[in-house]
Amino acid sequence: MHINTRHLLCALKIKECGTLSQAANQIHLTQSALTQGINKLESDLGYTLFSRSHAGMQVTEVGELFLQRIGRAFEHLQEFVAIVFANDKAKRQAFIRSVTSRQLTALMHIVELQSYTTAAQHLGLSQPTLHRTIKDLEQFCEQPLLPRSPTGVEPTWRAKQLRRYASLFFTELQQGIDEMQEFNGQVNGSLRIGSLPLARSEIVPLAVLQLNDEFPDATISIVDGPYGEQFNSLLHGQLDLIVGALRSPNPDTVQRPMFQDQLSIVVKAKHPLATRQIISAAELQQLDWVAPAKSTPARHVFSQIFVSRGLAPPSHVIECSSLVAVRGILLNSERAALLPARQVEVEVRAGLLAVCPMTLPDTDREIGLTMRRTWHPTQMQNRFLDIIQQLVKTNSALC
Repeated sequence: MHINTRHLLCALKIKECGTLSQAANQIHLTQSALTQGINKLESDLGYTLFSRSHAGMQVTEVGELFLQRIGRAFEHLQEFVAIVFANDKAKRQAFIRSVTSRQLTALMHIVELQSYTTAAQHLGLSQPTLHRTIKDLEQFCEQPLLPRSPTGVEPTWRAKQLRRYASLFFTELQQGIDEMQEFNGQVNGSLRIGSLPLARSEIVPLAVLQLNDEFPDATISIVDGPYGEQFNSLLHGQLDLIVGALRSPNPDTVQRPMFQDQLSIVVKAKHPLATRQIISAAELQQLDWVAPAKSTPARHVFSQIFVSRGLAPPSHVIECSSLVAVRGILLNSERAALLPARQVEVEVRAGLLAVCPMTLPDTDREIGLTMRRTWHPTQMQNRFLDIIQQLVKTNSALC
């Protein structure tokens, strides 16, 4: 659905002014044009945003929910123009009034695909039309955004910034639509969860199953992958939250710790250390290891096992962030890995892998939720947060 951004701005102005005449004067439109725009917006959405009377136009309850979202949506675009036109209020206002959803959608596709040809196919547009759309957007920004390169298109830093803020704009818009449907008892919105490798496998599936029981029409996605990719998706509004080991704080996100996670030494079942109660640090240092990537909390824990004992971390390490690949390496070698014991329960019961009985009290990691600081969850999304925290609180076997 392509919602006219100018119609959204008109709705915000009517909410602010309370009357059609005052809003029309402030945005330099005739009352007739403004009325047509609001009627078209309400028709596109399928909801009445304003009640009309001789006293003016009052925002309906469902309209209030939606327009709060739209206000936040435009705040994301304001963040972008504050960077581009830091000292020129008139240009900032002109950009917000002029930019269209089609231009923002076009930019997002080209930045992601780095090709006008592929983006035009995805959008169902001719290439000349797509080029004109981007050219108009570049004029609003007063700078090139998508210069060509030998391999296709090389988005500028500004283009990548605009892509992020545009993505957040559309995320808020969609959540506004979802909340209007929730208001009418139709919960068919979406929740997109990033689930980090080597995080506890039971928590997210159990929480999702319970949420699905309560909201069977909701669209729920669980996305696996490296933290860097998931964090980037979170900042662009393509994920709603990430569940897993917490990283260093970031000003664009908030973290909600849930429990401490302890790692264990995992080897194949017939490994010489499989049943050892005590293993010296020197022996651990001599082992061949499968270790997480250097940027992860688990890798820091791994290194600290040795550093805290005055030893250098092992150098003969295979870095691997895929749990499936780690299992394969352990089953076919004498290597060891640091993993949550519950992650390999199936293999342990099958007699394939073993968790060394020696405990490692200095391997605690904080497991929790990472969310965008500006994220305002819908009713359904809030329910997921309640469910997952209640599961952790009441079921110690998960933690």
